[in-house]
Amino acid sequence: MYEAKLHIRDPGVEARDGAVFERLSPVDGTPVTRAVAAGPRDAQDAVNAAAAAFATWRDLPISDKRRILVRARDLMLERTEDFVDVAGRELGSTPDWIRFNVAIAANVFDAAMDIPEKITSWQEVSEKDGIHSTLIREPVGVVLAIAPWNAPVTLAIRAIIWPLVCGNTVVFKASELCPKLHALIVEVLCDAGLPGGAVTSVIHAPEAAEAVVGALVAHPAVRRINFTGSTRNGRRVAEMAARHLKPCLLELSGKAPLVVLADADIPAAASAAAFGAYFNQGQICMSTERVIVVEEVADAFVDEIEARCAALLTRQHRDKVGDLISAEAARRVSRLIEDALAHGAVLKVGGEMSGAYVQPTLIDRVTPEMQIYSEESFGPVAAILRAEDELEAMSMANDTQYGLVASVFTNDTSRAREIAGLLETGTCHINGPTVYDDPTKPFGGVKASGYGRFGGDTAIHEFTELRWITVQNPKIEYPFWT
Repeated sequence: MYEAKLHIRDPGVEARDGAVFERLSPVDGTPVTRAVAAGPRDAQDAVNAAAAAFATWRDLPISDKRRILVRARDLMLERTEDFVDVAGRELGSTPDWIRFNVAIAANVFDAAMDIPEKITSWQEVSEKDGIHSTLIREPVGVVLAIAPWNAPVTLAIRAIIWPLVCGNTVVFKASELCPKLHALIVEVLCDAGLPGGAVTSVIHAPEAAEAVVGALVAHPAVRRINFTGSTRNGRRVAEMAARHLKPCLLELSGKAPLVVLADADIPAAASAAAFGAYFNQGQICMSTERVIVVEEVADAFVDEIEARCAALLTRQHRDKVGDLISAEAARRVSRLIEDALAHGAVLKVGGEMSGAYVQPTLIDRVTPEMQIYSEESFGPVAAILRAEDELEAMSMANDTQYGLVASVFTNDTSRAREIAGLLETGTCHINGPTVYDDPTKPFGGVKASGYGRFGGDTAIHEFTELRWITVQNPKIEYPFWT
């Protein structure tokens, strides 16, 4: 079995009470990782270490910060196959998915390299009524970073690197579903030469989540929180943070629509929809959950995507699909499919479940009475919604509590830009899949998909404090005395 321990000032730290837990394989249920189970006091130790390291990391010359980040990126790339092996056992992830994760994580490093210099040089100066004003950006201190299991390398690196390059230290709360993988990421970062405590990590057993996260959020040294995960858990984190008046960046659940208009390139739209629905078994916040097609081209579109979905059931492609995170997750997806069929949906491809595996599934004629119309499936299901016209398609796309990402397929890109402006999402792609990210651009949602943005210069807003400093005439006469 793997061993996963805490990283406080040094690596390999046990819990104060010696507690451990086991992570079981989602594929066959065998023990994979023996992980340290942190409690609230261990969480406090991690924050204290990060707070003690803050001044050292903040004041490190930019050239040294950049050298460490480059080394961390290179070490991560060198250890790609280690990540592949661990994720395959802890999460049932396919090799292609984890290699893709590492590649995107490397892009996060590259996008973040210039941030330290931008913060150092960022200032606005003005003069009014003889008062000299300066606005500056400064690191906030310790940032709590909470990342999920589903894109385990990309989302962990994103959670850590953006606050780190802004001059903060980071306490990383790893996922209990991939403790070894997340411990390995922190190990790589620290091996690159980060000062001790600049990044600390906390691993906990599933039943200790509320107590450990509560202790982390409540610690006075924690000044910001970023959380990526479900809307349900994001609400809990936001409630904890609100009690302590601490800002959060929340990137939460999605129910991404891909809208196909009458003049769209149908084969291209079908390929994008299949990729968005089935990549990583649909376990991506950006996954295509709803394919909204105008009736005029719906039959032609369904034929195209049906062929692509069916191809994924062949022996040639089975190993590219992978398993869901657990058998319970597979059962939940299966229940959503069964409910849809019971209410009149038409099964075109797939639908069968075995253990933690669900076949790539295509269901047609999904309507609002079905649970899958509104609930995030987080599984390999493409649900076809038929719209009478473009207006109804837009209404369907917005008929959800979520608002993370959307796509629109049409040959009229000018009209598509107008439609993008009407869709209630943080991101909209035209003639591209819903599953697409660029670390140099701001990414995040609206409505129940959260608030705040990861990516590019938005990190400066999220992870620094804006301060106003004035220089005034000390001999001014105050009206109080006149």
